[in-house]
Amino acid sequence: APAPPPARHLFSDPAEVEALRGNLLAWYDRCKRDLPWRALAAMEPDADRRGYAVWVSEIMLQQTQVATVIDYYNRWMQKWPTLQALAQASLEEVNELWAGLGYYSRGKRLQEAAKKVVSELSGRMPRTAEDLQKLLPGVGRYTAGAIASISYGQATGVVDGNVIRVLCRLRCIGADSSSPAVIDRLWDMANVLVDSSRPGDFNQALMELGATVCVPKAPLCGECPVKQHCQAWRRKLFGNRPPVPDVEDCCVGDCPLCPPATEPWDSSLGVTNFPRKAAKKPPRAMRTATCVLERRGCHGAPEYLIVQRPSSGLLAGLWEFPSLPLAQDLQEKKEREELADHLQAWMGQPVAAKGLQFIGEVIHIFSHIHQTYVVYSLHLDGDVALDPALSPSRWVTKDEFYASAVSTAMKKV
Repeated sequence: APAPPPARHLFSDPAEVEALRGNLLAWYDRCKRDLPWRALAAMEPDADRRGYAVWVSEIMLQQTQVATVIDYYNRWMQKWPTLQALAQASLEEVNELWAGLGYYSRGKRLQEAAKKVVSELSGRMPRTAEDLQKLLPGVGRYTAGAIASISYGQATGVVDGNVIRVLCRLRCIGADSSSPAVIDRLWDMANVLVDSSRPGDFNQALMELGATVCVPKAPLCGECPVKQHCQAWRRKLFGNRPPVPDVEDCCVGDCPLCPPATEPWDSSLGVTNFPRKAAKKPPRAMRTATCVLERRGCHGAPEYLIVQRPSSGLLAGLWEFPSLPLAQDLQEKKEREELADHLQAWMGQPVAAKGLQFIGEVIHIFSHIHQTYVVYSLHLDGDVALDPALSPSRWVTKDEFYASAVSTAMKKV
């Protein structure tokens, strides 16, 4: 077993832990943001509705900023205020409401889990982090801890990106913060720190601190309610050779939480020396030809053909204009020919490559893909009989397009 980290990386003084809790909660009570899911968690008397309200917010907030989530959350809770309502919805309805929020599998998994709660658990939400993680698909360690502490008062910590940043700065943890060993240590620390009398508020306060004060760049250390407990802040004040012994380097070989010797403290970065992560792999580049097929509808308004993506993989189940992945460095003439062949399968009639009008390119960045859409358009004079054996497809007006479950990328197109 690896050696435990030195005490300077831990919260081993009960008096300090108690002081940190008090300072953080007092700040949270004064400064917390007014967010709709917090109001529901505080005011909803029904335990299952309360857990559901927190659950929806936590799933939406994964990889998505609060400002973006608020409107989606309000519309979601208005449409499906209970687990039972969500379980009865169609996946198409879920995708339509989720459209534009990104990471679309989140909505699908949320609905699948809601159906399981209704059909297998008699509509009763699990009450502990352990059961939430075990019984609900798509609920991981963090989401389970958040629901259990905020909705049900379980004294369990949480570790998300904001908490990682705060804890790494509080205790000068410079090892790769994305490594499983460091993450496990951070969970141990979060469970030590959590306030047993107000676990939900404490966890939200820790996350709020990371979101609004202890931010990745240009943190507002002067406004931090726990700066006196922050070793990175003290090191910034005193420099690399501080006069206070407990903020010196560990001086312990192979400390599992210290930065590697090849990455020493950079005084120009201050507290933003922490946390440190392994370098991200650059997103892979992809090119896709997509064609906006347009016809004159029965009422004279233009209509556009959209087709449904497969039920698994990227943007699963969403609708898009007919599209075709392209090999890199393909000549434009060859791109047109391949797209024309692809469209011919949809339309059941020959498509002349030269009839495709090049519109331009749209770039959209997914988390792991740098996607370039090469956009063409084609106006059709007569009606087209679509092959029912192919993926689901339909003609839509412009308004119907924007009301459909289409990705942000397709809206750009």
